Amino acid sequence: MYNAPSGHEQFVSGFEAILAFFAETFKKMMDQLISRFMDQLDEALAIGDAATIKPLEESIEHVYVAGMGGSGIGADFVANFIRDEAKVPYLVGKGYDIPKYVGKRSLGLVSSYSGNTEETLLSFEEMRASGARIICVASGGKLIKYAEEFDLDYIKVPDNWPSPRACLGYSIVSQLHIMHKLGIISEGAIEDLKKSVTLLRNESDDIKEKAEKIAHYLHDKLPIIYSTGKFAPVAVRFRQQLNENAKMLSWSGVIPEMNHNELVGWRDRNNNLAVIYFRSKDDYVRNQTRIDINKDIIGNYTDTIIEVFAKGESLIEQSMYLVHLGDWISWYVSQLRGMDSIEVNVIDYLKGELAKV
Repeated sequence: MYNAPSGHEQFVSGFEAILAFFAETFKKMMDQLISRFMDQLDEALAIGDAATIKPLEESIEHVYVAGMGGSGIGADFVANFIRDEAKVPYLVGKGYDIPKYVGKRSLGLVSSYSGNTEETLLSFEEMRASGARIICVASGGKLIKYAEEFDLDYIKVPDNWPSPRACLGYSIVSQLHIMHKLGIISEGAIEDLKKSVTLLRNESDDIKEKAEKIAHYLHDKLPIIYSTGKFAPVAVRFRQQLNENAKMLSWSGVIPEMNHNELVGWRDRNNNLAVIYFRSKDDYVRNQTRIDINKDIIGNYTDTIIEVFAKGESLIEQSMYLVHLGDWISWYVSQLRGMDSIEVNVIDYLKGELAKV
Protein backbone atom coordinates (compact mmCIF):
# COMPACT_ATOMS: atom_id res chain seq x y z
CA MET A 1 0.00 0.00 0.00
CA TYR A 2 1.37 3.41 -1.01
CA ASN A 3 0.92 6.42 1.29
CA ALA A 4 1.36 9.78 -0.39
CA PRO A 5 3.73 12.09 1.50
CA SER A 6 2.10 14.81 3.54
CA GLY A 7 2.55 18.48 2.70
CA HIS A 8 5.03 18.84 5.57
CA GLU A 9 7.02 15.83 4.37
CA GLN A 10 7.08 17.21 0.84
CA PHE A 11 8.33 20.56 2.17
CA VAL A 12 11.08 18.92 4.24
CA SER A 13 12.12 16.72 1.35
CA GLY A 14 12.19 19.68 -1.01
CA PHE A 15 14.15 21.81 1.46
CA GLU A 16 16.69 19.05 1.97
CA ALA A 17 17.08 18.73 -1.79
CA ILE A 18 17.73 22.47 -2.05
CA LEU A 19 20.34 22.29 0.74
CA ALA A 20 22.00 19.34 -0.98
CA PHE A 21 22.06 21.24 -4.27
CA PHE A 22 23.70 24.29 -2.73
CA ALA A 23 26.16 22.13 -0.77
CA GLU A 24 27.25 20.43 -3.98
CA THR A 25 27.43 23.81 -5.75
CA PHE A 26 29.73 25.22 -3.07
CA LYS A 27 31.93 22.14 -3.23
CA LYS A 28 32.46 22.77 -6.91
CA MET A 29 32.93 26.52 -6.58
CA MET A 30 36.60 26.38 -5.62
CA ASP A 31 37.51 24.53 -8.79
CA GLN A 32 35.82 27.30 -10.76
CA LEU A 33 37.86 29.90 -8.88
CA ILE A 34 41.08 27.98 -9.51
CA SER A 35 40.19 27.70 -13.20
CA ARG A 36 39.88 31.49 -13.36
CA PHE A 37 43.37 32.14 -11.98
CA MET A 38 44.76 33.14 -15.39
CA ASP A 39 41.81 35.49 -15.98
CA GLN A 40 42.45 36.99 -12.54
CA LEU A 41 46.10 37.62 -13.40
CA ASP A 42 45.06 39.30 -16.66
CA GLU A 43 42.52 41.48 -14.84
CA ALA A 44 44.99 42.34 -12.09
CA LEU A 45 47.60 43.36 -14.67
CA ALA A 46 45.09 45.73 -16.32
CA ILE A 47 44.00 47.20 -12.97
CA GLY A 48 47.60 47.71 -11.87
CA ASP A 49 48.56 49.31 -15.15
CA ALA A 50 45.70 51.82 -14.87
CA ALA A 51 46.36 52.63 -11.19
CA THR A 52 47.72 56.06 -10.27
CA ILE A 53 50.48 55.97 -7.67
CA LYS A 54 52.18 59.25 -6.77
CA PRO A 55 56.01 59.21 -7.04
CA LEU A 56 58.17 59.01 -3.95
CA GLU A 57 58.97 62.53 -2.72
CA GLU A 58 62.09 61.35 -0.92
CA SER A 59 64.13 58.17 -0.65
CA ILE A 60 62.91 55.37 1.57
CA GLU A 61 64.83 52.94 3.74
CA HIS A 62 62.54 49.96 3.23
CA VAL A 63 59.10 48.73 2.24
CA TYR A 64 56.98 47.22 5.01
CA VAL A 65 53.90 45.19 4.06
CA ALA A 66 51.08 44.40 6.48
CA GLY A 67 48.83 41.53 5.43
CA MET A 68 47.37 38.24 6.59
CA GLY A 69 46.41 35.01 4.84
CA GLY A 70 46.31 35.33 1.07
CA SER A 71 47.44 38.96 1.24
CA GLY A 72 50.35 38.10 3.49
CA ILE A 73 51.58 35.21 1.35
CA GLY A 74 51.25 37.47 -1.69
CA ALA A 75 53.78 39.80 -0.07
CA ASP A 76 56.10 36.83 0.59
CA PHE A 77 56.05 36.04 -3.14
CA VAL A 78 56.81 39.65 -4.08
CA ALA A 79 59.68 39.84 -1.58
CA ASN A 80 61.17 36.75 -3.26
CA PHE A 81 60.58 38.02 -6.78
CA ILE A 82 62.30 41.38 -6.31
CA ARG A 83 65.14 40.47 -3.93
CA ASP A 84 67.77 40.50 -6.69
CA GLU A 85 66.67 43.88 -8.07
CA ALA A 86 65.20 46.10 -5.36
CA LYS A 87 67.71 48.39 -3.66
CA VAL A 88 65.69 48.47 -0.42
CA PRO A 89 64.43 45.60 1.79
CA TYR A 90 60.90 44.35 1.23
CA LEU A 91 59.70 43.28 4.67
CA VAL A 92 56.49 41.45 5.54
CA GLY A 93 54.57 41.64 8.82
CA LYS A 94 51.72 39.32 9.77
CA GLY A 95 50.19 40.47 13.00
CA TYR A 96 48.61 43.36 14.90
CA ASP A 97 51.59 45.62 15.43
CA ILE A 98 54.47 46.98 13.38
CA PRO A 99 58.20 47.19 14.19
CA LYS A 100 59.71 50.28 15.75
CA TYR A 101 61.83 50.91 12.64
CA VAL A 102 58.74 51.76 10.56
CA GLY A 103 58.58 55.56 10.34
CA LYS A 104 58.84 58.58 8.08
CA ARG A 105 61.45 56.92 5.84
CA SER A 106 59.23 53.87 5.33
CA LEU A 107 56.86 52.92 2.56
CA GLY A 108 53.98 50.98 4.10
CA LEU A 109 51.80 48.72 1.97
CA VAL A 110 48.59 47.61 3.65
CA SER A 111 46.93 44.67 1.91
CA SER A 112 43.62 43.01 2.81
CA TYR A 113 41.28 41.51 0.22
CA SER A 114 38.16 42.24 2.26
CA GLY A 115 39.53 45.51 3.57
CA ASN A 116 38.34 44.53 7.05
CA THR A 117 41.05 42.21 8.37
CA GLU A 118 41.38 42.97 12.08
CA GLU A 119 45.16 42.63 12.39
CA THR A 120 45.84 44.56 9.19
CA LEU A 121 43.60 47.48 10.18
CA LEU A 122 45.43 47.84 13.49
CA SER A 123 48.76 47.78 11.64
CA PHE A 124 47.37 50.49 9.38
CA GLU A 125 46.61 52.69 12.40
CA GLU A 126 50.13 52.22 13.72
CA MET A 127 51.59 53.05 10.30
CA ARG A 128 49.61 56.28 10.21
CA ALA A 129 50.93 57.20 13.65
CA SER A 130 54.50 56.41 12.54
CA GLY A 131 54.41 58.90 9.67
CA ALA A 132 55.09 56.27 6.99
CA ARG A 133 53.84 56.81 3.46
CA ILE A 134 50.95 54.34 3.05
CA ILE A 135 49.49 52.67 -0.03
CA CYS A 136 46.50 50.32 0.30
CA VAL A 137 45.33 47.26 -1.66
CA ALA A 138 41.79 45.97 -1.03
CA SER A 139 38.47 45.20 -2.66
CA GLY A 140 36.61 47.60 -0.38
CA GLY A 141 35.77 47.61 3.31
CA LYS A 142 37.26 49.93 5.91
CA LEU A 143 40.67 49.98 4.27
CA ILE A 144 39.44 51.63 1.05
CA LYS A 145 37.26 53.95 3.12
CA TYR A 146 40.29 55.05 5.15
CA ALA A 147 42.43 55.44 2.02
CA GLU A 148 39.84 57.82 0.55
CA GLU A 149 39.35 59.63 3.86
CA PHE A 150 43.07 60.26 4.35
CA ASP A 151 43.83 60.85 0.64
CA LEU A 152 46.10 57.81 0.33
CA ASP A 153 47.00 56.03 -2.89
CA TYR A 154 45.29 52.67 -3.27
CA ILE A 155 44.53 49.91 -5.73
CA LYS A 156 40.96 48.61 -5.56
CA VAL A 157 40.53 45.06 -6.80
CA PRO A 158 37.22 43.34 -7.69
CA ASP A 159 35.03 42.37 -4.73
CA ASN A 160 33.11 39.50 -6.36
CA TRP A 161 35.37 36.62 -5.33
CA PRO A 162 33.80 34.58 -2.49
CA SER A 163 37.09 33.23 -1.11
CA PRO A 164 40.04 35.54 -0.28
CA ARG A 165 42.56 32.69 -0.62
CA ALA A 166 41.55 32.44 -4.28
CA CYS A 167 42.65 36.07 -4.82
CA LEU A 168 46.41 35.57 -4.65
CA GLY A 169 46.86 36.99 -8.14
CA TYR A 170 45.37 40.36 -7.18
CA SER A 171 47.71 40.59 -4.20
CA ILE A 172 50.91 39.73 -6.07
CA VAL A 173 50.21 41.78 -9.17
CA SER A 174 49.07 44.89 -7.28
CA GLN A 175 52.19 44.93 -5.12
CA LEU A 176 54.49 44.42 -8.10
CA HIS A 177 52.78 47.22 -10.00
CA ILE A 178 53.22 49.57 -7.04
CA MET A 179 56.92 48.71 -6.86
CA HIS A 180 57.30 49.33 -10.59
CA LYS A 181 55.38 52.61 -10.59
CA LEU A 182 57.57 53.88 -7.74
CA GLY A 183 60.73 52.97 -9.65
CA ILE A 184 61.85 50.35 -7.13
CA ILE A 185 61.86 47.62 -9.81
CA SER A 186 61.89 47.58 -13.59
CA GLU A 187 59.07 46.36 -15.84
CA GLY A 188 60.69 42.92 -16.05
CA ALA A 189 58.52 41.42 -13.31
CA ILE A 190 55.35 42.63 -15.02
CA GLU A 191 56.48 41.08 -18.30
CA ASP A 192 57.26 37.79 -16.55
CA LEU A 193 53.75 37.78 -15.09
CA LYS A 194 52.30 38.19 -18.57
CA LYS A 195 54.41 35.27 -19.77
CA SER A 196 53.22 33.18 -16.84
CA VAL A 197 49.61 33.64 -17.95
CA THR A 198 50.48 32.25 -21.38
CA LEU A 199 52.39 29.38 -19.78
CA LEU A 200 49.49 28.43 -17.50
CA ARG A 201 46.97 28.52 -20.33
CA ASN A 202 49.19 26.32 -22.48
CA GLU A 203 49.79 23.88 -19.62
CA SER A 204 46.29 23.95 -18.13
CA ASP A 205 45.18 20.43 -19.07
CA ASP A 206 48.52 18.88 -18.16
CA ILE A 207 48.54 20.69 -14.79
CA LYS A 208 45.11 19.34 -13.87
CA GLU A 209 46.02 15.81 -14.96
CA LYS A 210 49.24 15.91 -12.94
CA ALA A 211 47.46 17.41 -9.93
CA GLU A 212 44.82 14.67 -9.88
CA LYS A 213 47.49 11.96 -9.93
CA ILE A 214 49.47 13.57 -7.10
CA ALA A 215 46.30 14.04 -5.04
CA HIS A 216 45.79 10.27 -4.93
CA TYR A 217 49.16 9.90 -3.21
CA LEU A 218 48.43 12.63 -0.65
CA HIS A 219 44.78 12.48 0.35
CA ASP A 220 45.13 9.86 3.10
CA LYS A 221 48.60 10.88 4.34
CA LEU A 222 50.31 13.77 6.11
CA PRO A 223 51.98 15.84 3.37
CA ILE A 224 55.46 17.27 3.98
CA ILE A 225 56.56 19.89 1.45
CA TYR A 226 60.22 20.67 0.80
CA SER A 227 61.76 23.24 -1.52
CA THR A 228 64.73 25.55 -1.76
CA GLY A 229 64.34 29.13 -0.54
CA LYS A 230 63.32 30.40 -3.96
CA PHE A 231 60.12 28.34 -3.73
CA ALA A 232 59.53 28.77 0.01
CA PRO A 233 56.41 30.93 -0.61
CA VAL A 234 55.13 28.26 -3.02
CA ALA A 235 55.54 25.60 -0.33
CA VAL A 236 53.79 27.74 2.29
CA ARG A 237 50.97 28.55 -0.13
CA PHE A 238 50.48 24.86 -0.91
CA ARG A 239 50.46 24.00 2.80
CA GLN A 240 47.84 26.68 3.43
CA GLN A 241 45.70 25.45 0.53
CA LEU A 242 45.79 21.91 1.91
CA ASN A 243 44.77 23.34 5.30
CA GLU A 244 41.83 25.35 3.96
CA ASN A 245 40.65 23.48 0.89
CA ALA A 246 41.30 19.89 1.96
CA LYS A 247 40.91 20.41 5.76
CA MET A 248 44.14 18.57 6.56
CA LEU A 249 47.36 19.31 8.38
CA SER A 250 50.67 19.61 6.56
CA TRP A 251 54.05 21.18 7.07
CA SER A 252 56.81 22.64 4.93
CA GLY A 253 60.57 23.03 5.20
CA VAL A 254 63.31 24.83 3.30
CA ILE A 255 66.53 23.37 1.94
CA PRO A 256 69.33 23.85 2.96
CA GLU A 257 68.07 25.04 6.39
CA MET A 258 66.18 21.83 7.15
CA ASN A 259 69.41 19.89 6.56
CA HIS A 260 70.73 21.46 9.75
CA ASN A 261 67.86 20.38 12.01
CA GLU A 262 64.70 18.73 10.64
CA LEU A 263 66.55 16.04 8.73
CA VAL A 264 67.71 14.58 12.07
CA GLY A 265 64.04 14.09 13.00
CA TRP A 266 63.64 11.45 10.30
CA ARG A 267 64.19 8.33 12.43
CA ASP A 268 60.95 6.34 12.51
CA ARG A 269 59.48 4.57 9.54
CA ASN A 270 56.01 5.96 8.84
CA ASN A 271 54.19 5.34 5.59
CA ASN A 272 51.46 7.75 6.65
CA LEU A 273 53.87 10.53 5.66
CA ALA A 274 54.15 11.74 2.07
CA VAL A 275 56.99 14.00 0.94
CA ILE A 276 56.68 16.30 -2.05
CA TYR A 277 59.65 18.26 -3.42
CA PHE A 278 59.11 21.42 -5.48
CA ARG A 279 62.14 21.70 -7.73
CA SER A 280 63.57 23.67 -10.64
CA LYS A 281 66.27 23.09 -13.21
CA ASP A 282 67.61 26.45 -12.03
CA ASP A 283 68.08 25.41 -8.38
CA TYR A 284 71.56 26.19 -7.10
CA VAL A 285 73.75 23.19 -7.93
CA ARG A 286 74.65 22.44 -4.29
CA ASN A 287 70.95 22.48 -3.37
CA GLN A 288 70.20 20.03 -6.17
CA THR A 289 72.79 17.69 -4.69
CA ARG A 290 71.31 18.18 -1.22
CA ILE A 291 67.82 17.30 -2.46
CA ASP A 292 69.09 14.09 -4.06
CA ILE A 293 70.83 13.05 -0.83
CA ASN A 294 67.74 14.04 1.18
CA LYS A 295 65.60 11.75 -0.95
CA ASP A 296 67.92 8.82 -0.28
CA ILE A 297 67.82 9.43 3.47
CA ILE A 298 64.08 10.06 3.76
CA GLY A 299 63.34 7.13 1.47
CA ASN A 300 64.36 4.88 4.36
CA TYR A 301 61.38 6.12 6.39
CA THR A 302 58.50 6.54 3.94
CA ASP A 303 57.62 5.03 0.57
CA THR A 304 55.86 8.13 -0.78
CA ILE A 305 58.28 10.70 -2.24
CA ILE A 306 57.11 12.91 -5.08
CA GLU A 307 59.16 15.33 -7.16
CA VAL A 308 57.60 18.18 -9.10
CA PHE A 309 59.76 20.22 -11.46
CA ALA A 310 58.56 23.71 -12.30
CA LYS A 311 58.00 24.80 -15.88
CA GLY A 312 58.86 28.27 -17.17
CA GLU A 313 62.02 30.31 -17.62
CA SER A 314 61.83 32.97 -14.90
CA LEU A 315 61.29 32.61 -11.15
CA ILE A 316 57.88 34.26 -11.54
CA GLU A 317 56.78 31.88 -14.29
CA GLN A 318 57.99 28.84 -12.37
CA SER A 319 56.37 30.01 -9.14
CA MET A 320 53.01 30.68 -10.81
CA TYR A 321 53.17 27.25 -12.42
CA LEU A 322 53.74 25.55 -9.07
CA VAL A 323 51.09 27.69 -7.33
CA HIS A 324 48.48 26.72 -9.89
CA LEU A 325 49.48 23.06 -9.71
CA GLY A 326 49.36 23.15 -5.90
CA ASP A 327 45.94 24.79 -5.90
CA TRP A 328 44.57 22.05 -8.13
CA ILE A 329 46.19 19.32 -6.00
CA SER A 330 44.52 20.78 -2.89
CA TRP A 331 41.12 20.79 -4.63
CA TYR A 332 41.44 17.18 -5.84
CA VAL A 333 42.51 16.14 -2.34
CA SER A 334 39.42 17.91 -0.94
CA GLN A 335 37.22 15.86 -3.25
CA LEU A 336 38.91 12.59 -2.34
CA ARG A 337 38.43 13.44 1.35
CA GLY A 338 34.80 14.47 0.80
CA MET A 339 35.44 18.01 2.04
CA ASP A 340 33.74 21.28 1.14
CA SER A 341 36.70 23.24 -0.19
CA ILE A 342 35.01 26.61 0.42
CA GLU A 343 33.93 26.09 4.04
CA VAL A 344 36.02 27.75 6.79
CA ASN A 345 33.56 27.53 9.69
CA VAL A 346 36.25 27.37 12.36
CA ILE A 347 37.71 30.69 11.19
CA ASP A 348 34.23 32.25 11.23
CA TYR A 349 33.76 30.88 14.76
CA LEU A 350 37.08 32.36 15.85
CA LYS A 351 36.15 35.77 14.46
CA GLY A 352 32.76 35.58 16.15
CA GLU A 353 34.34 34.79 19.53
CA LEU A 354 36.88 37.59 19.11
CA ALA A 355 34.06 40.01 18.34
CA LYS A 356 32.59 39.28 21.78
CA VAL A 357 35.74 40.47 23.53
